[in-house]
Amino acid sequence: MDKKKKTFMPTYRSLWLVPATTVMVSCIGKSTAPNIITIAACGIASSNPLLISLAIGVNQYSLRLIKEMGDFVVNVPSHKQAYVTDLCGSASGRYVNKFAEYKLTPGRSVKVKSPYIVECPINIECTLWKSINCGNHELVLGEIQLVHIDEEILDEKGTIDPSKFNPLVSFQSEYWNLGSMIDKWHYTVRKKGE
Repeated sequence: MDKKKKTFMPTYRSLWLVPATTVMVSCIGKSTAPNIITIAACGIASSNPLLISLAIGVNQYSLRLIKEMGDFVVNVPSHKQAYVTDLCGSASGRYVNKFAEYKLTPGRSVKVKSPYIVECPINIECTLWKSINCGNHELVLGEIQLVHIDEEILDEKGTIDPSKFNPLVSFQSEYWNLGSMIDKWHYTVRKKGE
């Protein structure tokens, strides 16, 4: 049975048909206060080397800071932090000290100069691996150097317990949370062999 599908010409909104992790990226320049930019286009780029990808507008203040310092921190907020995440994406760090204005705490990173956001449950320290111009955005690839995870969201095995942490995602230019797990990767193959 064929399903009826409607076709659409590609537009900016077409980009947001793919759900994406929403993150707050913290960075610092050589002579500036630390900054935060909200990125609704974060993904996994490679497992060897361990790379995270970010799409950042070419005119963004934070892109200049990331290139200047050569590092950044990907801070993963919970769905309960949607408001402050949206605030950080609605003002420019050129004019607003977002850490001070939005009462966020800069944590001291171990491997990079950019601070992490203490209030975010997951913080991923990255060095700039490569930046590729893709038109009005740059694809920023960061190599993971160190990960911080709040102990309160870990289970007894030391892995993230999804019942204790529900990340913020973007879908159709809206903020969402994840809901519930269906099963682990490759469950269809695993169940055939059982």
